[in-house]
Amino acid sequence: MIMNQDGMEESAKNIEGSSGNTSLPLVLKKLLLSRDETLQVASAHCITAVLVHSPAKHAPAFIHADIPEFLFEHLSSSSEVLVWSSCNCLTLLVEEPLFFSKCHTVYGIEAVVRSLQGSLKMNNIELHKQGLLLFAEILTRQPEEIKLFTSSAMCRDAGRALQEAVSSPVLEVAAEALKATSAFLRKDHQSTPPVQYGELRALLEAMLNRCAEFSQTLLSRRPLGHASSRDSEKAILQRGKFLLSTLEGFRSACRLAIEFQSEPSAQENPFTAPSAKKEDTLEAFSEFLLSACDSLCIPMVMRHLEQTTHPALMEVFLSILHNLFVIVPHMKEKFSKKLEDLVLGRWMRASSSFIRLTLELKARFCSDLSHSALNQVCSNFLYYMCLNLLSAPEKTGPPSKEELSAVSELLQHGLPQISSRSPESLAFLSDRQYMEGAARQRQYCILLLFYLAYIHEDRFVSEAELFEAVQSFLLSLQDQGERPPLVVFKASIYLLAICQDKDNTLRETMVSAIRKFLEGIPDLQLVYTHHPLLLRFFLLYPELMSRYGHHVLELWFFWEDSSYEELDDVTSAGQPALPASLVVLFQLLRSIPSILLILLDLIYSSPVDTAHKVLNSLRTFLRRNEDIQVGGLIRGHFLLILQRLLVEHGASPSGASGNLPLLLSLLSLMQLRNVSEQELDSVAMKLLHQVSKLCGKCSPTDVDILQPSFNFLYWSLHQTTPSSQKRAAAVLLSSTGLMELLEKMLALTLAKADSPRTALLCSAWLLTASFSAQQHKGSLQASRTWGLALYPVPCQVHQTLSVEMDQVLKALSFPKKKAALLSAAILCFLRTALRQSFSSALVALVPSGAQPLPATEDTVLAPLRMSQVRSLVIGLQNLLVQKDPLLSQACVGCLEALLDYLDARSPDIALHVASQPWNRFLLFTLLDAGENSFLRPEILRLMTLFMRYRSSSVLSHEEVGDVLQGVALADLSTLSNTTLQALHGFFQQLQSMGHLADHSMAQTLQASLEGLPPSTSSGQPPLQDMLCLGGVAVSLSHIRN
Repeated sequence: MIMNQDGMEESAKNIEGSSGNTSLPLVLKKLLLSRDETLQVASAHCITAVLVHSPAKHAPAFIHADIPEFLFEHLSSSSEVLVWSSCNCLTLLVEEPLFFSKCHTVYGIEAVVRSLQGSLKMNNIELHKQGLLLFAEILTRQPEEIKLFTSSAMCRDAGRALQEAVSSPVLEVAAEALKATSAFLRKDHQSTPPVQYGELRALLEAMLNRCAEFSQTLLSRRPLGHASSRDSEKAILQRGKFLLSTLEGFRSACRLAIEFQSEPSAQENPFTAPSAKKEDTLEAFSEFLLSACDSLCIPMVMRHLEQTTHPALMEVFLSILHNLFVIVPHMKEKFSKKLEDLVLGRWMRASSSFIRLTLELKARFCSDLSHSALNQVCSNFLYYMCLNLLSAPEKTGPPSKEELSAVSELLQHGLPQISSRSPESLAFLSDRQYMEGAARQRQYCILLLFYLAYIHEDRFVSEAELFEAVQSFLLSLQDQGERPPLVVFKASIYLLAICQDKDNTLRETMVSAIRKFLEGIPDLQLVYTHHPLLLRFFLLYPELMSRYGHHVLELWFFWEDSSYEELDDVTSAGQPALPASLVVLFQLLRSIPSILLILLDLIYSSPVDTAHKVLNSLRTFLRRNEDIQVGGLIRGHFLLILQRLLVEHGASPSGASGNLPLLLSLLSLMQLRNVSEQELDSVAMKLLHQVSKLCGKCSPTDVDILQPSFNFLYWSLHQTTPSSQKRAAAVLLSSTGLMELLEKMLALTLAKADSPRTALLCSAWLLTASFSAQQHKGSLQASRTWGLALYPVPCQVHQTLSVEMDQVLKALSFPKKKAALLSAAILCFLRTALRQSFSSALVALVPSGAQPLPATEDTVLAPLRMSQVRSLVIGLQNLLVQKDPLLSQACVGCLEALLDYLDARSPDIALHVASQPWNRFLLFTLLDAGENSFLRPEILRLMTLFMRYRSSSVLSHEEVGDVLQGVALADLSTLSNTTLQALHGFFQQLQSMGHLADHSMAQTLQASLEGLPPSTSSGQPPLQDMLCLGGVAVSLSHIRN
């Protein structure tokens, strides 16, 4: 027999010899060439029978006889038996390397793909399996230097055939297709350029979806009752094999993406139009791999882990995760965080992370030096994930390159040595015996792993045990005179802070050891981790707070979110929930008030963004903790800061610190926090002096400093007792600089250019009105100047404020847009001046340019002129029509003072002004504001005023009766205190007139008076009198009355 001849070369010679010495390969070749299908099948069977005995010995003879060429041709036959026999025969021949060197696969690959496409449309499962087996063997054994697919179209057809095969409902066919897919995903099998990433993505999606479908099918078919455990184990094993094959295919795709990263021609399709959306690129494919792993691979593996753990499967799975760090480098930190935050299910009987998962795998399979490949994969995965997590912490800056390099070396040497379970690792960490270098590095690695796990809420070891272990570790370092790497000490501090129980504190020796370690660190930020409990840790121990409290709070606010900046001061039932970070901070502030002093320093000395966060948190704390009396503490410390500032930057305090306005706003908030009237103590008086001194050194353009300063001064005057008001006014009036500043600002009211903000002008007019009222009320005319005594004597007015009446009236006649509060403030000033008959020693009216000769009536009304009176009345009427509640109250108050002023000098003129027909039109315009509009306080006061001057042309007796009837029908209990006061004044005025002819009206009046609550006649201002409107400190009672 020819097949028994020795040597391949001799066989080849015999094949090429004379026809008289015919060899078996030639005979079988002739049979293959025959047109008889039966002979062709028999020939293929004979070849298979020979090769089965010894493929390596006999395959070369058939290859040299070009048998593969004819077998490839028969793959296109319509006979399923012939196609199956040819595939079987070729599968044996491809085991011989000569098969590829003769390039038979390049010649026959198209026939294989076409045959596979055709066979998949048939129902012959064995033919499907054999065709896929042949295809997989060719793809696997094809040398890299010989290109298998010579065209993009053939490569695309091959991928689509595999996509159809992996989607087969027959598990055996899909399993063979998975093996072929894994072999197909090789760099040399892909067409470049362009790489058909879209086709590769479709293939992988089909593969993963088929695996997910198979897993779900098995889960839904779990046997119930007393089903055989053997069948269940077989199903789990079957699913594990299928999942392993799927993961191997996915790993091949990951490797392919990594290999293409080094080839510029494979980055994207060069034939894509520049304006087209570039989806068929390596970047898009890489992101797809990451997304597919996240949504499909990880869930499938986790479900499988709930039933069994297979080392080979986990090795492939973790190598995929490791590859993804390289494939999508710009997302590796985000991917690492997601892996660590991922809940893995019931496999560990608790929520877990990939750190815990990987450590458990190492402890279970790698402790006895077995599964070295799994140990290496686990170590590599942990190495990359730890570095990624450390490189991109949640809220603090990344470590330096030097630190990362040191950590990298530490992890590379230490991770392969860790194969112990958590209790053993804790015991090793707690060991205080002398540690050699390798053992110490292993401790470092264990500590870092616990640190990263705890950061991502994976507390798979007991907090109490870890708390003790970390203390022992640090004391061991101290005993041996060692200093740990910065990242290791950072991890130690964090774990101590997190694991410390509320009732369990560190021993003094431990606190001293920590402080010694900290003293050797150049910057606290190097070991800072942003967490509320770390803040608590540093502030809880006086030894640490005194040295590091300022710095740790500065770091805390620097990295803290500002999402709580706009928490409104609402009722306790409706208060929004505080962030957990603020809850911890507020608890510390309640228990350790001295922290407030550090926060004040931070507001003054920190960058503006950080200072804003401190201010907002303090504002929220003060609003929500009104029972905490810290005003004296804050004011005393603020006084020291302000004194230091004025000493160091006396000439230009506005340039001292950009955060000074924030401190001043906090000071004004502290003043607003005082609900009841309180005596001003010595600290408060000194603060008034220093703030007024500060204002005197500023210019009108220093709005940020002046606005909170003016608010503080205004509230201080209006939120204290009458005796303290006199003392406070004496302090402020003695400040010449403040008075000069106010005069400049009043003159800027009508200025268009370089004008300060409207809010600041409001405060200036309100302060001027307050100063004038207090000065006139107390007759502060003494010659002595004020010192810093607790009970100063009144002082002389050192600076007179000059105000041009025509300019004031012009501001009211032509008010600025959206400046109702400014008009109200000017009216408040005018009301005060009118009540004082312009006799104030503080405010002097000066003429505006040349004045006409005064008329007789001007002489009576001096210093006012009749033209100014008319201008003022028209301005008041126009402002009343705006129907702004606060402005309307100020208008009525000013009109009352004006008529009183006129009545004292010329009752006829007062009556003439009050009886103008336009007043009736004005009144009914205001009454047209809605139902029961006559119960608005400004309208009640206006009707009272007209009745006082018996202006029946404005309001007739019948109309007064209608008002009384409306009052009788109204529910007085729903009216505000201000409205009730105005209503009481209206009734008193009608009662004092004594000429009501209608008896029923008198009875109605009497019933209404008896129905009023007794408190309305007291004249007390409402409880919420002090407000901040548009950034301006306002006393509602001051503006109204």
